[in-house]
Amino acid sequence: MDQDGAETDFSASSSVTGDRATVVVRGEVDMSTADAMYQAATGKGARGATLDLRAVTFFDSAAIHALIRLAERYPDAFEVIPSAPVRRVLDISGLSTQPWLVQGEPG
Repeated sequence: MDQDGAETDFSASSSVTGDRATVVVRGEVDMSTADAMYQAATGKGARGATLDLRAVTFFDSAAIHALIRLAERYPDAFEVIPSAPVRRVLDISGLSTQPWLVQGEPG
């Protein structure tokens, strides 16, 4: 829920190619939606995941925790494509140098 009490704007759509999940997330990732993002990246036999967060507008500590859990689950097969707000939160939290964080625009 946001500060006004209205439902948050959130969606996470997942597709699996081979053994890699690609999850496109949009809207607000917070304590009420972070687990849904995590679950979207861990289903259907995935052995790796790409999180496309370019449409994420809000990212809190629960979302950071979900990222860390995913990085632990997929130590060599995880990447995050951040939006500017996500990158700012990861910078502040000291996670901006993690190997799973895509720097610049993905190619």
